[in-house]
Amino acid sequence: MTIRPSERLQPPEASRRSISSRVPIRLRPQPGYENLRPTWRDARPARISESLRLSQQQSAGGWYVVGKSRELGRSTSMVRQIAGREVVLWRADDGTLRAGPGSCPHLGALLDGCPVVKGDVVCRWHGLALGDRGHGDWQPFAGHDDGALLWARIRPLTNDPAARDADRSESDEPLSAAPVVGARPPLGQSVSAVITRRGRCEPVDIVANRLDPWHGAWFHPYSFSHLRVDDHASTPERLLVDVTFRLNRSLGVPVRAEFVCPDRRTIVMRIVDGEGAGSVVETHATPLTAPGDPQPETVMTELTVAYSDRRGFAAARRLAGALRPAMRHLARRLWVDDLAYAERRYELRRRGEFPG
Repeated sequence: MTIRPSERLQPPEASRRSISSRVPIRLRPQPGYENLRPTWRDARPARISESLRLSQQQSAGGWYVVGKSRELGRSTSMVRQIAGREVVLWRADDGTLRAGPGSCPHLGALLDGCPVVKGDVVCRWHGLALGDRGHGDWQPFAGHDDGALLWARIRPLTNDPAARDADRSESDEPLSAAPVVGARPPLGQSVSAVITRRGRCEPVDIVANRLDPWHGAWFHPYSFSHLRVDDHASTPERLLVDVTFRLNRSLGVPVRAEFVCPDRRTIVMRIVDGEGAGSVVETHATPLTAPGDPQPETVMTELTVAYSDRRGFAAARRLAGALRPAMRHLARRLWVDDLAYAERRYELRRRGEFPG
Protein backbone atom coordinates (compact mmCIF):
# COMPACT_ATOMS: atom_id res chain seq x y z
CA MET A 1 0.00 0.00 0.00
CA THR A 2 1.48 3.32 -1.03
CA ILE A 3 1.40 5.90 1.75
CA ARG A 4 1.08 9.64 1.34
CA PRO A 5 1.85 11.08 4.79
CA SER A 6 0.04 14.17 5.91
CA GLU A 7 2.14 17.28 6.09
CA ARG A 8 2.85 18.60 9.56
CA LEU A 9 0.48 21.51 9.96
CA GLN A 10 1.05 24.60 12.07
CA PRO A 11 -1.72 26.95 13.25
CA PRO A 12 -1.66 30.33 11.51
CA GLU A 13 -1.27 32.32 14.74
CA ALA A 14 2.14 32.02 16.39
CA SER A 15 0.58 32.42 19.81
CA ARG A 16 -2.05 29.74 19.22
CA ARG A 17 -1.92 27.02 21.88
CA SER A 18 -2.49 23.38 21.04
CA ILE A 19 -6.08 22.27 21.36
CA SER A 20 -4.82 19.24 23.26
CA SER A 21 -4.82 19.36 27.04
CA ARG A 22 -4.91 17.04 29.99
CA VAL A 23 -8.71 17.11 29.89
CA PRO A 24 -9.92 17.24 26.27
CA ILE A 25 -13.65 17.53 27.07
CA ARG A 26 -15.02 21.07 27.10
CA LEU A 27 -18.22 22.59 28.40
CA ARG A 28 -19.44 23.79 25.03
CA PRO A 29 -23.25 23.90 24.80
CA GLN A 30 -24.70 22.96 21.45
CA PRO A 31 -26.10 26.14 19.89
CA GLY A 32 -29.63 26.22 18.54
CA TYR A 33 -30.33 27.12 14.94
CA GLU A 34 -31.21 30.67 15.98
CA ASN A 35 -27.64 31.13 17.26
CA LEU A 36 -25.75 29.35 14.47
CA ARG A 37 -23.75 31.44 12.04
CA PRO A 38 -24.93 30.72 8.49
CA THR A 39 -22.21 29.11 6.37
CA TRP A 40 -23.80 29.35 2.92
CA ARG A 41 -21.59 32.28 1.89
CA ASP A 42 -18.46 30.23 2.67
CA ALA A 43 -19.79 27.05 1.04
CA ARG A 44 -19.64 28.57 -2.42
CA PRO A 45 -20.58 26.13 -5.22
CA ALA A 46 -17.56 27.26 -7.27
CA ARG A 47 -15.24 26.69 -4.31
CA ILE A 48 -16.50 23.14 -3.74
CA SER A 49 -16.44 22.43 -7.50
CA GLU A 50 -12.77 23.43 -7.73
CA SER A 51 -11.80 21.08 -4.91
CA LEU A 52 -13.88 18.35 -6.54
CA ARG A 53 -12.27 18.96 -9.95
CA LEU A 54 -8.80 18.57 -8.45
CA SER A 55 -9.84 15.44 -6.56
CA GLN A 56 -11.01 13.82 -9.80
CA GLN A 57 -7.53 14.31 -11.27
CA GLN A 58 -6.10 12.00 -8.59
CA SER A 59 -5.49 8.56 -10.08
CA ALA A 60 -6.92 5.56 -8.26
CA GLY A 61 -4.64 3.22 -10.21
CA GLY A 62 -7.61 1.02 -11.11
CA TRP A 63 -8.26 0.09 -7.45
CA TYR A 64 -11.70 -0.18 -5.84
CA VAL A 65 -12.69 -0.95 -2.26
CA VAL A 66 -14.75 -4.15 -2.36
CA GLY A 67 -15.39 -5.05 1.28
CA LYS A 68 -14.17 -5.45 4.83
CA SER A 69 -11.15 -7.59 5.64
CA ARG A 70 -13.09 -9.31 8.43
CA GLU A 71 -15.88 -10.59 6.19
CA LEU A 72 -13.73 -12.85 4.00
CA GLY A 73 -12.49 -16.08 5.51
CA ARG A 74 -10.15 -18.69 4.04
CA SER A 75 -12.55 -21.51 3.27
CA THR A 76 -15.06 -19.97 0.83
CA SER A 77 -15.24 -17.25 -1.80
CA MET A 78 -17.51 -14.23 -2.10
CA VAL A 79 -18.59 -12.18 -5.12
CA ARG A 80 -18.97 -8.41 -5.25
CA GLN A 81 -20.05 -6.12 -8.07
CA ILE A 82 -17.76 -3.29 -9.18
CA ALA A 83 -18.48 -0.89 -12.05
CA GLY A 84 -20.68 -3.41 -13.83
CA ARG A 85 -18.38 -6.40 -13.26
CA GLU A 86 -18.86 -9.44 -11.02
CA VAL A 87 -15.65 -9.96 -9.04
CA VAL A 88 -14.88 -13.06 -7.00
CA LEU A 89 -12.67 -12.74 -3.92
CA TRP A 90 -10.91 -15.49 -2.01
CA ARG A 91 -7.78 -16.08 0.04
CA ALA A 92 -4.69 -18.02 -0.93
CA ASP A 93 -3.14 -20.54 1.46
CA ASP A 94 -1.06 -17.78 3.09
CA GLY A 95 -4.16 -15.60 3.64
CA THR A 96 -3.37 -13.05 0.93
CA LEU A 97 -6.28 -11.75 -1.12
CA ARG A 98 -7.01 -13.09 -4.61
CA ALA A 99 -9.56 -11.73 -7.09
CA GLY A 100 -10.90 -12.57 -10.54
CA PRO A 101 -13.97 -12.50 -12.79
CA GLY A 102 -17.02 -13.70 -10.88
CA SER A 103 -18.32 -16.02 -13.60
CA CYS A 104 -16.88 -19.49 -14.18
CA PRO A 105 -15.44 -19.70 -17.73
CA HIS A 106 -16.83 -23.24 -18.17
CA LEU A 107 -20.62 -22.68 -18.10
CA GLY A 108 -20.97 -19.33 -16.36
CA ALA A 109 -21.68 -20.37 -12.76
CA LEU A 110 -21.50 -17.56 -10.22
CA LEU A 111 -18.39 -18.19 -8.12
CA ASP A 112 -19.99 -17.02 -4.86
CA GLY A 113 -19.74 -19.26 -1.80
CA CYS A 114 -17.42 -21.71 -3.56
CA PRO A 115 -14.89 -23.81 -1.63
CA VAL A 116 -11.24 -22.75 -1.64
CA VAL A 117 -8.89 -25.71 -2.06
CA LYS A 118 -5.08 -25.37 -2.08
CA GLY A 119 -5.37 -21.65 -2.79
CA ASP A 120 -7.77 -21.99 -5.73
CA VAL A 121 -11.48 -21.21 -5.88
CA VAL A 122 -13.36 -24.32 -7.04
CA CYS A 123 -16.58 -23.95 -9.03
CA ARG A 124 -19.52 -25.65 -7.31
CA TRP A 125 -21.09 -26.79 -10.59
CA HIS A 126 -18.35 -28.97 -12.07
CA GLY A 127 -15.25 -28.53 -9.88
CA LEU A 128 -13.11 -26.32 -12.14
CA ALA A 129 -10.26 -24.92 -10.03
CA LEU A 130 -9.38 -21.29 -10.80
CA GLY A 131 -6.43 -19.38 -9.44
CA ASP A 132 -3.24 -17.55 -10.27
CA ARG A 133 -2.68 -19.57 -13.46
CA GLY A 134 -5.93 -18.42 -15.01
CA HIS A 135 -8.00 -20.46 -17.48
CA GLY A 136 -8.28 -19.25 -21.09
CA ASP A 137 -9.91 -15.82 -21.10
CA TRP A 138 -10.51 -16.07 -17.35
CA GLN A 139 -7.54 -14.25 -15.83
CA PRO A 140 -7.15 -13.12 -12.21
CA PHE A 141 -7.27 -9.50 -11.08
CA ALA A 142 -4.88 -7.94 -8.60
CA GLY A 143 -6.17 -7.95 -5.01
CA HIS A 144 -4.99 -6.21 -1.85
CA ASP A 145 -5.92 -6.53 1.83
CA ASP A 146 -4.68 -3.58 3.90
CA GLY A 147 -5.79 -5.10 7.20
CA ALA A 148 -9.11 -3.25 7.32
CA LEU A 149 -10.41 -3.11 3.74
CA LEU A 150 -10.32 -5.37 0.69
CA TRP A 151 -9.38 -3.90 -2.70
CA ALA A 152 -9.51 -5.20 -6.28
CA ARG A 153 -7.89 -3.67 -9.36
CA ILE A 154 -10.05 -3.78 -12.48
CA ARG A 155 -11.05 -1.80 -15.53
CA PRO A 156 -14.66 -0.53 -15.64
CA LEU A 157 -16.91 -2.59 -17.92
CA THR A 158 -19.15 -0.86 -20.41
CA ASN A 159 -20.50 -1.62 -23.90
CA ASP A 160 -21.75 1.91 -24.38
CA PRO A 161 -19.25 3.88 -26.54
CA ALA A 162 -20.62 7.21 -25.33
CA ALA A 163 -20.27 6.18 -21.69
CA ARG A 164 -16.80 4.79 -22.42
CA ASP A 165 -15.72 8.12 -23.89
CA ALA A 166 -17.22 10.02 -20.94
CA ASP A 167 -15.28 7.86 -18.51
CA ARG A 168 -12.05 7.74 -20.50
CA SER A 169 -10.04 9.46 -17.74
CA GLU A 170 -10.73 6.52 -15.41
CA SER A 171 -10.63 3.71 -17.97
CA ASP A 172 -7.28 4.85 -19.35
CA GLU A 173 -5.56 5.76 -16.08
CA PRO A 174 -2.30 3.85 -15.48
CA LEU A 175 -2.61 0.90 -13.12
CA SER A 176 -0.67 1.10 -9.86
CA ALA A 177 0.88 -1.75 -7.91
CA ALA A 178 -1.16 -0.97 -4.78
CA PRO A 179 -3.92 1.42 -3.63
CA VAL A 180 -2.92 4.93 -2.63
CA VAL A 181 -4.36 5.87 0.76
CA GLY A 182 -3.40 8.26 3.51
CA ALA A 183 -1.37 7.41 6.58
CA ARG A 184 -3.25 5.52 9.30
CA PRO A 185 -2.49 4.85 12.95
CA PRO A 186 -1.32 1.25 13.52
CA LEU A 187 -4.46 -0.86 13.49
CA GLY A 188 -3.14 -2.97 16.38
CA GLN A 189 -2.96 0.16 18.56
CA SER A 190 -6.30 1.58 17.50
CA VAL A 191 -10.01 0.84 17.55
CA SER A 192 -11.45 0.57 14.05
CA ALA A 193 -14.91 0.10 12.60
CA VAL A 194 -16.30 -0.15 9.06
CA ILE A 195 -19.77 0.59 7.70
CA THR A 196 -21.24 0.36 4.20
CA ARG A 197 -24.30 1.99 2.70
CA ARG A 198 -25.72 1.98 -0.83
CA GLY A 199 -26.98 5.07 -2.63
CA ARG A 200 -28.49 6.02 -5.99
CA CYS A 201 -25.71 8.33 -7.10
CA GLU A 202 -22.22 8.27 -8.56
CA PRO A 203 -18.92 8.17 -6.62
CA VAL A 204 -18.28 11.83 -7.38
CA ASP A 205 -21.41 12.77 -5.39
CA ILE A 206 -20.08 10.94 -2.31
CA VAL A 207 -16.76 12.76 -2.56
CA ALA A 208 -18.51 16.11 -3.11
CA ASN A 209 -20.45 15.64 0.12
CA ARG A 210 -17.24 15.38 2.12
CA LEU A 211 -15.68 18.35 0.32
CA ASP A 212 -18.48 20.46 1.81
CA PRO A 213 -17.64 20.46 5.54
CA TRP A 214 -19.67 23.65 5.97
CA HIS A 215 -22.88 21.61 6.05
CA GLY A 216 -21.74 19.66 9.13
CA ALA A 217 -23.03 21.85 11.95
CA TRP A 218 -26.33 22.47 10.14
CA PHE A 219 -27.08 18.99 8.82
CA HIS A 220 -25.53 17.03 11.71
CA PRO A 221 -26.11 19.13 14.86
CA TYR A 222 -26.19 15.96 16.96
CA SER A 223 -22.53 15.27 16.04
CA PHE A 224 -20.78 18.56 15.16
CA SER A 225 -20.81 22.15 16.36
CA HIS A 226 -18.59 25.26 16.41
CA LEU A 227 -17.34 24.38 12.94
CA ARG A 228 -15.02 26.80 11.17
CA VAL A 229 -13.02 26.22 8.00
CA ASP A 230 -9.60 27.86 8.38
CA ASP A 231 -9.37 29.78 5.11
CA HIS A 232 -5.83 30.95 5.88
CA ALA A 233 -4.45 27.40 6.10
CA SER A 234 -6.77 25.71 3.58
CA THR A 235 -6.17 25.15 -0.13
CA PRO A 236 -8.42 23.63 -2.80
CA GLU A 237 -6.53 20.34 -2.23
CA ARG A 238 -6.70 20.42 1.57
CA LEU A 239 -9.39 21.81 3.87
CA LEU A 240 -8.47 22.60 7.48
CA VAL A 241 -11.37 22.66 9.91
CA ASP A 242 -11.77 23.46 13.60
CA VAL A 243 -14.79 21.60 14.94
CA THR A 244 -16.24 20.25 18.17
CA PHE A 245 -17.36 16.62 18.22
CA ARG A 246 -20.42 16.47 20.42
CA LEU A 247 -20.67 14.11 23.38
CA ASN A 248 -24.06 15.47 24.41
CA ARG A 249 -25.88 18.80 24.26
CA SER A 250 -23.50 20.35 26.81
CA LEU A 251 -20.11 18.70 26.34
CA GLY A 252 -17.84 18.36 23.33
CA VAL A 253 -14.28 17.66 22.24
CA PRO A 254 -12.69 20.37 20.06
CA VAL A 255 -10.24 19.19 17.39
CA ARG A 256 -8.55 20.39 14.26
CA ALA A 257 -8.98 18.18 11.19
CA GLU A 258 -7.94 18.08 7.56
CA PHE A 259 -9.80 16.74 4.52
CA VAL A 260 -7.71 15.40 1.61
CA CYS A 261 -8.38 13.17 -1.41
CA PRO A 262 -5.64 10.56 -2.03
CA ASP A 263 -7.55 9.30 -5.09
CA ARG A 264 -10.63 10.19 -7.11
CA ARG A 265 -13.00 7.92 -5.14
CA THR A 266 -11.62 8.48 -1.63
CA ILE A 267 -11.65 11.32 0.88
CA VAL A 268 -9.88 11.15 4.22
CA MET A 269 -10.61 13.18 7.34
CA ARG A 270 -7.64 13.18 9.71
CA ILE A 271 -7.40 14.77 13.16
CA VAL A 272 -4.20 16.83 13.13
CA ASP A 273 -4.50 18.54 16.52
CA GLY A 274 -6.46 17.78 19.66
CA GLU A 275 -7.71 14.60 21.25
CA GLY A 276 -7.15 11.59 19.04
CA ALA A 277 -4.58 13.28 16.78
CA GLY A 278 -3.74 10.87 13.98
CA SER A 279 -7.19 9.26 13.96
CA VAL A 280 -8.72 8.99 10.51
CA VAL A 281 -12.07 8.53 8.80
CA GLU A 282 -11.67 7.17 5.27
CA THR A 283 -14.68 7.44 2.97
CA HIS A 284 -14.51 5.28 -0.17
CA ALA A 285 -17.02 5.32 -3.03
CA THR A 286 -17.31 2.18 -5.18
CA PRO A 287 -19.63 2.19 -8.22
CA LEU A 288 -21.78 -0.90 -8.56
CA THR A 289 -23.10 -0.01 -12.00
CA ALA A 290 -21.12 0.45 -15.20
CA PRO A 291 -20.09 3.97 -16.28
CA GLY A 292 -22.96 5.73 -17.98
CA ASP A 293 -25.68 3.56 -16.43
CA PRO A 294 -28.92 5.62 -16.34
CA GLN A 295 -29.64 4.37 -12.80
CA PRO A 296 -26.26 4.45 -11.07
CA GLU A 297 -25.68 2.87 -7.68
CA THR A 298 -22.67 3.42 -5.46
CA VAL A 299 -21.56 1.74 -2.25
CA MET A 300 -20.08 4.04 0.36
CA THR A 301 -17.56 2.28 2.62
CA GLU A 302 -16.35 4.23 5.62
CA LEU A 303 -13.45 3.16 7.81
CA THR A 304 -12.95 4.89 11.17
CA VAL A 305 -9.63 4.34 12.91
CA ALA A 306 -9.68 5.88 16.40
CA TYR A 307 -6.35 6.40 18.12
CA SER A 308 -4.98 8.23 21.16
CA ASP A 309 -1.59 8.36 22.83
CA ARG A 310 -3.21 8.73 26.24
CA ARG A 311 -2.39 5.92 28.64
CA GLY A 312 -6.07 5.22 29.24
CA PHE A 313 -6.64 4.41 25.58
CA ALA A 314 -5.05 0.98 26.09
CA ALA A 315 -7.98 0.14 28.35
CA ALA A 316 -10.39 1.44 25.71
CA ARG A 317 -8.84 -0.90 23.15
CA ARG A 318 -9.63 -3.83 25.40
CA LEU A 319 -13.28 -2.76 25.13
CA ALA A 320 -13.13 -2.53 21.33
CA GLY A 321 -15.87 -5.13 20.97
CA ALA A 322 -18.24 -2.82 22.83
CA LEU A 323 -16.98 0.38 21.19
CA ARG A 324 -17.29 -0.74 17.55
CA PRO A 325 -21.13 -0.97 17.56
CA ALA A 326 -21.32 2.57 18.94
CA MET A 327 -18.88 3.83 16.29
CA ARG A 328 -20.86 2.13 13.54
CA HIS A 329 -24.15 3.49 14.89
CA LEU A 330 -22.85 7.07 14.79
CA ALA A 331 -21.43 6.68 11.28
CA ARG A 332 -24.67 5.16 9.97
CA ARG A 333 -26.69 8.00 11.47
CA LEU A 334 -24.49 10.56 9.71
CA TRP A 335 -24.78 8.75 6.40
CA VAL A 336 -28.57 8.70 6.51
CA ASP A 337 -28.25 12.47 6.05
CA ASP A 338 -25.19 12.45 3.80
CA LEU A 339 -26.55 9.90 1.33
CA ALA A 340 -29.66 12.06 1.03
CA TYR A 341 -27.26 14.92 0.17
CA ALA A 342 -25.35 12.82 -2.40
CA GLU A 343 -28.49 11.40 -3.99
CA ARG A 344 -30.08 14.85 -4.26
CA ARG A 345 -26.89 16.22 -5.82
CA TYR A 346 -26.92 13.45 -8.43
CA GLU A 347 -30.61 14.01 -9.22
CA LEU A 348 -30.03 17.74 -9.78
CA ARG A 349 -27.04 16.98 -12.00
CA ARG A 350 -29.11 14.48 -13.98
CA ARG A 351 -31.80 17.13 -14.54
CA GLY A 352 -29.24 19.81 -15.42
CA GLU A 353 -30.33 21.91 -12.45
CA PHE A 354 -27.36 21.61 -10.06
CA PRO A 355 -26.17 25.13 -9.06
CA GLY A 356 -22.50 24.11 -9.08
